[in-house]
Amino acid sequence: MKILVATQKPFASVAVEGIREIVEKAGFELILLEKYTEKSELLEAVKDANAIIIRSDKIDAEVMDAAPELKIIVRAGAGFDNVDLQAATQHGIVVMNTPGQNSNAVAELVFGLLLFTVRNHYNGKSGTELMGKKLGLLAFGNVPQNVARVAKGFGMEVYAYDAYCPQEIFVQHGVIQVNSAEELFRICDVVSLHIPSTPETKNSINAKLIASMRPNAILVNTARQDVINESELISILQERTDLRYISDLQLAADKEACEKLGDRYFATPKKMGAQTAEANINAGLAAANQIVDFFKDGVTRFQVNK
Repeated sequence: MKILVATQKPFASVAVEGIREIVEKAGFELILLEKYTEKSELLEAVKDANAIIIRSDKIDAEVMDAAPELKIIVRAGAGFDNVDLQAATQHGIVVMNTPGQNSNAVAELVFGLLLFTVRNHYNGKSGTELMGKKLGLLAFGNVPQNVARVAKGFGMEVYAYDAYCPQEIFVQHGVIQVNSAEELFRICDVVSLHIPSTPETKNSINAKLIASMRPNAILVNTARQDVINESELISILQERTDLRYISDLQLAADKEACEKLGDRYFATPKKMGAQTAEANINAGLAAANQIVDFFKDGVTRFQVNK
């Protein structure tokens, strides 16, 4: 079996060595394609690959057409919108993610962004504190559960909405469950987005929701860029000059947002949620183990396509 690691942004070297150890111990061969700049390089590399481990790399129908031996794709991370799931299903390819491996890294970033914001970008002027504020989590999977854990250390009241999460999970984490996204936006001082990118969620964070937020509220997005209706976000923040938006995902209209919103808009130049050494290693090793389990025992626990 040939396992291809195809990463424009490579794993840390320690992660690569860990992946190699797992793969070769199972009797498989590891192939590396790192820092590639052209899609043609990827198309050539996948020709005889049985499995692929990727990060944010895009795997579409063209790539799958070029890989007749491909049986499984594992995205080292939680999100998987960079893989064409419909094409994978049509090609008989299993797609998995590695949920939970980046959760703490993203949770810590949420609070890095929040502290930077409530303390006015550390410009020396008086800011505010997080203690006693109401934090709303839109979705309640691995990442927001970790955000809730950290929030309690700051003395925040934590609320969440997730239509697919069992009630006992909210109870287990000591989080107040609300009945809708609308309610969450209406009652919380900070709303942190953790929803995936799906046809239902794209552009779902719109002017109506944002306009309903409390005075001086903050919207945090470490989820996906396309869940935000960008034009409506910029427009409503021009009307509601008390609101702020922070993210590790630059808007497509980043320059316009900076000009019109000033320091009430902040986004990191590149997605930063999983950019820690620990998350990098954890996700890579998890991906390798899942591939071995798939080929050895047919395990498909984290399959995301049908």
